[in-house]
Amino acid sequence: MEVTVQWIRTSWTKKSRGGEPAARRNAAPVGFALPRAAASCAHVIRMHERDGFDPYDSGEDLRKVDVQLREVDGTLRVLPRVQPLFGLPPRPRRPPAVRLVSEQWVRRQLNYRFSSAAGIRGWSYWLDTFNIAYGPVGAEVFLSAPSVFIDEQGPLR
Repeated sequence: MEVTVQWIRTSWTKKSRGGEPAARRNAAPVGFALPRAAASCAHVIRMHERDGFDPYDSGEDLRKVDVQLREVDGTLRVLPRVQPLFGLPPRPRRPPAVRLVSEQWVRRQLNYRFSSAAGIRGWSYWLDTFNIAYGPVGAEVFLSAPSVFIDEQGPLR
């Protein structure tokens, strides 16, 4: 199974909910060129409000990425895990897993919102973007339009 995984997490607070900070956040890329990495390694990118949404990338073991991958009868079944469940904004039922054939890729986005239990800290948010390709791909694959796009974003209020 030849699978390429890119996981992008963008995180922010209420400071970036409007105006120029929100424009900067919304301009953050949802796909990056791939570095040369081991086959069992995911390309992980983090972008934080505190750093002006500048991307920081690293490699991470595929087993630590919050996505379920299973090869069945020549297709790849892809379903991101929802972590943590209490951070999900209200949304309709989750779409089912995607099945990719060779040379296809999916972009799937989920968002979250959090508040401290006592309400001492303000709200914080994050957006997870999973770019997952099945089969051989070039370094620029995630800079193009995906074969399948699934938007699981709910309202953040």
